[in-house]
Parts: sequence; structure tokens; C-alpha cells
Amino acid sequence: MKGRNLHSWQVSVAEAKEIQRVLAAQVVRRNELEAPRLIAGMDISREDNRGMARGAVVVLRFPELVLVEQSVVTLRISFPYVPGLLSFRETPLILAACERLTVPPDLIIADAQGIAHPRRLGLASHLGLLLDVPAIGCAKSILCGRHGDLGEEPGAYAPLRDGDEVIGAALRTKRGVSPVYVSIGHRVDLEAAIHWVIACLRGYRLPEPTRLAHLAAAGQLPALARTEEGQQGRFSI
Repeated sequence: MKGRNLHSWQVSVAEAKEIQRVLAAQVVRRNELEAPRLIAGMDISREDNRGMARGAVVVLRFPELVLVEQSVVTLRISFPYVPGLLSFRETPLILAACERLTVPPDLIIADAQGIAHPRRLGLASHLGLLLDVPAIGCAKSILCGRHGDLGEEPGAYAPLRDGDEVIGAALRTKRGVSPVYVSIGHRVDLEAAIHWVIACLRGYRLPEPTRLAHLAAAGQLPALARTEEGQQGRFSI
């Protein structure tokens, strides 16, 4: 599964911001997804003291959410940390992992922002455009925008607004824990994005695709797979 060559990765901070502005206009915000059979989760590990990090992609069969394939690569991060430009640090790792997949997913859920981003192009939207696959951002924190109160029951949500624009939703996925922040990535609308994140919940804060991608990036997914015979639930995120 190879990404499209939409731009160079050897760019300055100013050039990266301009690329985001240009690509944001290409994000499709209408729903083009009906019944995905394969859903991918994507995440990367923390950068180590050598500047290396692991990019992980897992593919699950839906609705069973059974792991079909995982791909993990370790590469050096070359782009500096700049708030709002996370995709220029992390996307090359994710794309390298995607290139090793043998089963292309119908939907991507990334532990990242979609259009809930100051320039409306977070990592999930960037990946959706590069791979030309429907994509959803499901982040653990807010990058921009505000929301009102939401209920404690799983499935409750409140619009995430930046000024007058709705850019996503704060979604309760588990009672007693902080919400996640769902936004359009590419080729889905917000209603569909919320629907598919809820459909992928299995009692944790994170939807199963990104939860397993997080474990894969941390080198823990093989141990989790072995617990399926009777010790499922050893890891909790």
C-alpha cells in the first residue's frame, strides 16, 4: 500500500505550513464510506535519545475486530517538533509501515487530529489524502477548539468548535475517563466518523484499531495476541 507523492518531505517550517493550507482544500468532508471490512489503526512510539521511533499500522477485520495484519518500522525522525506540524514528523514512518501491508484497509483511524487543526490538516487528513483512503482522526487531546459539557455514558458527545465552525466532537468512549476528540480525516463526514469510532469500541477509552496500533508501536502487540487463549485484557489503555 503505497502513498501518493503529493509533496517533498524535505521542507522548511514555513513550506510545511503552506503545504497544509494547500492540501486542506483537497480534503473531502462528505461521506464516501459505507461498510468497511478492513479497518486500520495507526500510531507511532515516542522518539528515543537517538532520534529513532517506531511507526505501527494494524489492520483489523470488521465487525469482529480481529487482527489481520500488523506492520511496524523503525526510522529516524528528521523533522523538528513544531506544534501543528506533527504530520511532517510522523507521516513518513506511517507511510513506510503502510508500504509493507499486503491487505489495504477500507478505513483508517489515526491517533491524531483530522480537520480539528489550526490549518484544518492534521495527520489523519494528511494520511487520508496521501493514501486516498477514508480516514478519521481520533485524538487523545485537543489541538484547537472548545466544547461544552457531555454526558458520562459511552457514546455521549459534544461538538468541538473553533469560532463558529464545528471541526469535530468530544466523544465519551468509557465512563469515568476523559473523552477522545473525533474529527473528519478524509472522505467521511463527522456523523460517520463518530459512528465508526463508536462501532470500534471494546470497553477501552481508545477504539480498538488505535489501541492495538499503540501497543504495536510500543512492541507489546505480540504479547497481547498470545493472551487471546484466556488472558485477554492484560493491557489496558
